[in-house]
Amino acid sequence: MRILRLDSRRPEEVARWDAFVFAHPQATFFHRAGWQKIIGEVFRHATYFLYAEQDGQIQGVLPLAHVNSRLFGNALTGLPFAVYGGVAALTPEAADALEAEAQRLAIELGTDHLELRHIERRHEDWPVQELYVTFRKAILPKEEDNMLAIPRKQRAMVRKGIKNGLTSQIDPGVDRFFALYADNVHRHGTPAMPRRYFQALRDTFGADCEVLTVCSAEGRPLSSVLSFYFRDEVLPYYAGDDEAARDLAANDFKYWELMRLACARGIKVFDYGRSKEGTGPYAFKKNWGFEPTQLHYEYRLYKRDSIPQNNPANAKYRLLIATWRRMPLSLANWLGPFIVRNLG
Repeated sequence: MRILRLDSRRPEEVARWDAFVFAHPQATFFHRAGWQKIIGEVFRHATYFLYAEQDGQIQGVLPLAHVNSRLFGNALTGLPFAVYGGVAALTPEAADALEAEAQRLAIELGTDHLELRHIERRHEDWPVQELYVTFRKAILPKEEDNMLAIPRKQRAMVRKGIKNGLTSQIDPGVDRFFALYADNVHRHGTPAMPRRYFQALRDTFGADCEVLTVCSAEGRPLSSVLSFYFRDEVLPYYAGDDEAARDLAANDFKYWELMRLACARGIKVFDYGRSKEGTGPYAFKKNWGFEPTQLHYEYRLYKRDSIPQNNPANAKYRLLIATWRRMPLSLANWLGPFIVRNLG
C-alpha cells in the first residue's frame, strides 16, 4: 500500500478521488477534491490531500490543510472550514496508514497539533473535543408529510411565513446571500468569510452548491442560505438574514422551502449541520424535531497540553466580539477575511 498526495491539476486524479468519495458510505461532501483548490487559492493554506492506493485502486482518503496562525495556533486539520472530515477508508489498514502519514506530516511541519473531525469516535486514547453536535433527519417522500412531521409550534411559524406572503427564489449568484450573511455575522460579532470564497464554492461545485433567498411580499430580500448537495442529502451550510426576518418568520419559512424543494428533487436526508449545546441554533434545530448526534473531533497534541478552544464561546474572545459588533460593516467586511482564514 502506498500513501500518495492528490494533485488537483490532474483531472484524472481528481475524478478517481471523487469517484471514491461518492461511493464510500462514510465519506462526506467535505471529502470532495474541490476543497483542495478552494482552501489553497482562497485562503492560501498548504493542503495535503492524502490517499491510500493498493494494486492501482484507492483504498482511502484523508484531506488535510495546514493553518499556521500567530493568533490561533499552528495546526494540521482534516479539514478546516468543514463540519465533518477525517479518514474515509475501505479497510482498517488503509485508515491506519493514512493517519500514520498525517501524524508524520504534522510533526514534520512543526505543528502544535493534528485535528481530525470524525463523526464516530475512532481513537479512545486520543484527546477528544465534544463541543459540537450535528442534526440530521430523513426527508419524507411526500411534502405534506414533512410539514406534519414538524412539531406544532414550529409548524405554526412556518405557516406564519406563508401567511406573510413570503417567497423563495434560487439565486444565480451570491450577491444577495453575501449581503445578508455579512450583516448577520457582523451583528453577532464575528468576522465574515470573503465574498470570493462563496463564489469559489459556486464555481467549483456547480449545481451541488445552491443559494436560496427568501423575500418579503414586496420583494425585499430577508433571509438566504447556501446549501451543499451530496448524494441524496442537502446540507444548509451558510446562512444570513435581515433584522426584519424574525418578525416575519423568514428563517422558518426559508428552511421549510429548502426542505420542500429537496423533497421534490427526491433528496432523502436533511443535514442541519453542527451547533453547540445551549445556543440559539441548537434550540432552533431541536424545535424542528431533529435530535442531536455527537461529533468527535480527535487530536494528537505535540506542542501544547490541551485542546485549543478557537470558538466564540471562549471567554477570551468576548472583548473582540463586542468590538467587532461596533465596527462599521464596510470595515468589518474588509478586515474579516484576514482573520477568518486562520480560524478554520
